[in-house]
Amino acid sequence: MSTSSNSPGSSSVTEPKFDLRNPLPLSATQEQQVKEVYYKRVRGYCAEEIKAFAECARNRTFTTTWVCRDQRLAMNSCMLAHAKPEELDRAREEWFSSRDARRREREEQEAAVEKRRVEVIRLMRADNEKRKAG
Repeated sequence: MSTSSNSPGSSSVTEPKFDLRNPLPLSATQEQQVKEVYYKRVRGYCAEEIKAFAECARNRTFTTTWVCRDQRLAMNSCMLAHAKPEELDRAREEWFSSRDARRREREEQEAAVEKRRVEVIRLMRADNEKRKAG
C-alpha cells in the first residue's frame, strides 16, 4: 500500500498561499466598492488637473477637444501616473480596513429601522384599540 502525497507528514504538500492584505475573494459588488475607492483616490491626486480641465471645458461643446488640449493631456497624464496596480492594492487595503466600520454602520441603520417599525406597529395597534373602544 503506497502512502498518499496528501498525508500530513508528506513534504511534497504545499500550503495554500493566501494574500494577507486581501484575505477573501470579493463579490462583484465588493469589487465595485473597491474600484470606487480607487477612482476617488486617483481623482484626489489629480484634483488640480481635473479642475483646470473642467474650467477650460465650461461652456464649450465640441471645441473642447482642441481648445483644452493641454489641460486634457495634463489631466490624463496625471491619472495614468497614479492609476497603477499598487494604488488599486492600497484602495483594496483601505476597503478591508473600513469593512468593520461599514458593517457596524449598516447594523446600526438596520436596528434603527427595526426600532421604528416596532414603534409604528405599536402606534397602529393603539389606534385600532381606540377605534374599537370608541
